[in-house]
Amino acid sequence: MGLMSGTSLDGVDGILAHIDAQGRLQVQAHAFAPFSEPFRAELLNLNQSGFDELHRAALAGNAIARHYHQVVQDLLGQTRLSADQVTAIGAHGQTVRHRPLEFDGDAVLQRAPVGYTLQLINPALLAELTGIDVVADFRNRDLAAGGQGAPLVPAFHQGVFAQPKVCVAVLNIGGISNLSVLGADGDVLGWDCGPGNALMDFWCNTHTGAPFDQDGAWAAQGQINPAFLEDLLSEAFLHRAPPKSTGRDLFNPAWLHQRLQSHAQLSPQDVQATLTEFTAVACAKDVLQHAEKARELIVCGGGALNRQLMHRLAHHLPGIQVISSEVRGLPPLQVEAAAFAWLAFKTLRRETSSLPSVTGARGARVLGAIYPR
Repeated sequence: MGLMSGTSLDGVDGILAHIDAQGRLQVQAHAFAPFSEPFRAELLNLNQSGFDELHRAALAGNAIARHYHQVVQDLLGQTRLSADQVTAIGAHGQTVRHRPLEFDGDAVLQRAPVGYTLQLINPALLAELTGIDVVADFRNRDLAAGGQGAPLVPAFHQGVFAQPKVCVAVLNIGGISNLSVLGADGDVLGWDCGPGNALMDFWCNTHTGAPFDQDGAWAAQGQINPAFLEDLLSEAFLHRAPPKSTGRDLFNPAWLHQRLQSHAQLSPQDVQATLTEFTAVACAKDVLQHAEKARELIVCGGGALNRQLMHRLAHHLPGIQVISSEVRGLPPLQVEAAAFAWLAFKTLRRETSSLPSVTGARGARVLGAIYPR
């Protein structure tokens, strides 16, 4: 099984898959458990420093484990399997902080900073509740080797979407967007492009009460504001060379409000239209700069269900076919959960699954920690 709760903070996606000895994966069931609005708000608050945050984060980790358990039970019910028929669960946890390669370096001692990444989950509790081995903590081993710890999915994208002697680009649009470039020669690159759904979801929820902009219909009612778009695109992270990764530590409501100060006259619909364009342009720019030979962009994650966003991506990539991952056999909301099932499979076999070309680490590493049932 693979269980994933991403930066969109909407809930937990889980899949149950059969993986053969060669690592080929076939999904047999998919389940989703939404987060309640109060719990989603608490996770958002834990993205920032706050009162008694260690205590609150520990309890949130327990709650995440219980949400994951709910999805496991759903998957077992769908497939009529028992817990002892499942080899392991790959459990990502909920990222609330991601600050790699920062803070703890020392130039005098020539010690490079490691920084940290924090995914909330209690994997021991999940193993206890499910009676299944759990593999968690996939990112820290890469950080220890000098890497970003993210993104981790490009190796999986290579396994399921690569085509012989053809350059393929894969774009995952969750709360944050990340791009994988699967080279015709077998080389793989990958990094976070910047914003995905996080800012659009926040703005939509603030002004309409809806958790997200269904089909991008609200954004389609507005007008893109060139001056506001230019301010958004001036963010320094977007102009850094890979490897790089980011999260809500950067692209958050405070960041948005700061850039809106000079554009207070914009209607909420125009802001939404411009935020949608921001995500499309930031992603398309990286595709054109680093995957210019690609003739296909496979889009997964919740953003693949946003028609307006997909339309704007296609507009900025006229020479590239923009398609949903469903066309290639894996529905958009199953891809990341499937990736963590595959990563757990690699962990159990003591096989490396990180890519130094993606994270910048000193070498490939076996990722994940095993919590026996």
